[in-house]
Amino acid sequence: MSDPKHDVIGIGNAIVDVIARHEDSFLSANGLAKGSMQLVDEAGALELYDKIGPATEISGGSAANTIAGITSLGGTARYVGKVADDQLGAVFAHDIRASGVSYYTKSLSSGPQTARCIVVVTPDGQRTMSTFLGASALLGPEDILEDQVADASITYLEGYLWDRPEAMDAFRKAAELASRHGRKVALTLSDSFCVDRHRDSFLSLIRNGVEILFANEAELLSLYETSDFDKAVRQVRQDCQTAAVTRSEKGSVIINGDDIHSVNAVPVDEVVDTTGAGDLYAAGFLYGLARGKPLAECARIGHVAAAEIISHIGARPVATLSTLL
Repeated sequence: MSDPKHDVIGIGNAIVDVIARHEDSFLSANGLAKGSMQLVDEAGALELYDKIGPATEISGGSAANTIAGITSLGGTARYVGKVADDQLGAVFAHDIRASGVSYYTKSLSSGPQTARCIVVVTPDGQRTMSTFLGASALLGPEDILEDQVADASITYLEGYLWDRPEAMDAFRKAAELASRHGRKVALTLSDSFCVDRHRDSFLSLIRNGVEILFANEAELLSLYETSDFDKAVRQVRQDCQTAAVTRSEKGSVIINGDDIHSVNAVPVDEVVDTTGAGDLYAAGFLYGLARGKPLAECARIGHVAAAEIISHIGARPVATLSTLL
């Protein structure tokens, strides 16, 4: 078996982020639940876009942010995600390739437009997201190529994509191919609302093909339907090889069988925007893991990357992350 050329291949929703800053009153006036992520149709996305005023537009999507973070750390990465053959699709492809990521997923020539996520950032750094999934939701098993999966040490799956049967089939195909070629599979639960909708199928996937699980505390508690963090830790250690659980300013807990590591967060002077914090933590952790670092060191790199991302607007690094290590 040949050595892989890429550290990680990420599979997820290819989305263009539209980020604007507003007071909490804007959320109330538009019926937006602070800190939430809601799915909207195309008409709803266009209506909200008209209201937010000046905004920053950049290619995004949870797994795409993670993959861009890996290349910023000095790693090598590939991304699989669906866009339409339209203006925003071209923006997405240009941005992610410019970050050093290998991206060659075939675009949709007809059907829904490229996905976009309208992110409202309040003064406390909290983000409230309204997402039109568009073309990104049409990723299917035909987009998962064996040679690409075989050529990466780790296959990273984004929980946000776990809605349509085609995407589930794509994930299962990717996990099976990774296992066939002796590669690791990682999954991020993405959001508590994803866990609430897909708990049983997530657990089945975790127990049958996922070596590395990423979750924040709320997602882990939701997965096991408990309010007891220690109980959730005991359960997850039975279900997967390694779990990395973030706990905001408390840092993270890494569970690997009987070994449990608590790693402190990296402090920042000011939290400007929490968008992408979990994505960049995963980037640092996966980069360290692909390079053979101890688990506690993987978590430390994750916290360094997360600290950079919450210090400014947007979910892609401004600083070259490799210089911060």
